[in-house]
Amino acid sequence: MLNIVITGASSGIGKAFKEYYEKRGDKVINISREQDADYPCNIVDREAMEKVFADIATKIDKIDILINCAGFGVSGAVETVPLETVKSIYDVNIIGNVNVIQLGLPLMREKSKIVNISSVAAFFPTPFRGYYGSSKAAVSMLTDSLRMELSRTGIQVTAICPSEIRTNFSKNRVKSTETNERYGNAIARSTEIIEARDHKRMPLEKAAKIMLKWINKKHLKPEYIMSFKFKLLYRVIRLAPKGLYLKICSRCFNKTK
Repeated sequence: MLNIVITGASSGIGKAFKEYYEKRGDKVINISREQDADYPCNIVDREAMEKVFADIATKIDKIDILINCAGFGVSGAVETVPLETVKSIYDVNIIGNVNVIQLGLPLMREKSKIVNISSVAAFFPTPFRGYYGSSKAAVSMLTDSLRMELSRTGIQVTAICPSEIRTNFSKNRVKSTETNERYGNAIARSTEIIEARDHKRMPLEKAAKIMLKWINKKHLKPEYIMSFKFKLLYRVIRLAPKGLYLKICSRCFNKTK
């Protein structure tokens, strides 16, 4: 039986992970803002998180797998998204993960695993998704650095970068539609273009099965990118001029009609 700590396991990907490991007979600890969690808590609240992990330490001798799923999305122009919203997404998607990692590591031993849920948005910038993409790029960079720092300890670290999955994530995204003469209706139009693809997203069950297969591997790769399309695109844009990619992407998602 493994001891597994998952943040944001009350819904979406985290919940799918939780249900899988519980059916397998493992002990799963859910840290989430929802009241059904084992620890209803905001991962950004350092003092509260210290109490959470102090209590966890009294119940288990070690953490075998630590999965950072908690996070949310924001759309809107860099210029017009309210600063409070900007701080909020960076707090949850970055500082929250840091809190969990720093407080969870003392309970981790050789063969333990840290899994950070990043996103393909970390590699593929799009108009009006700058804050979300940059927060996930930070998660991926943090993961790489942490993997190197723990390389002599036997604790493995990886980032999983999901693509288009059918969850409530898009529905729950904070949409900042404030605009001005520079953008017109391009911000709202960009959201419409992306949400029009919701029916084409991968079912959660299928996506979770793929990600769990990666997590359960004996030796974790530094990073996993979901879907052949995004793996191929990742390789292409690393070879192509960056300006060309940005130009094409802007034409696709920065439209007023």
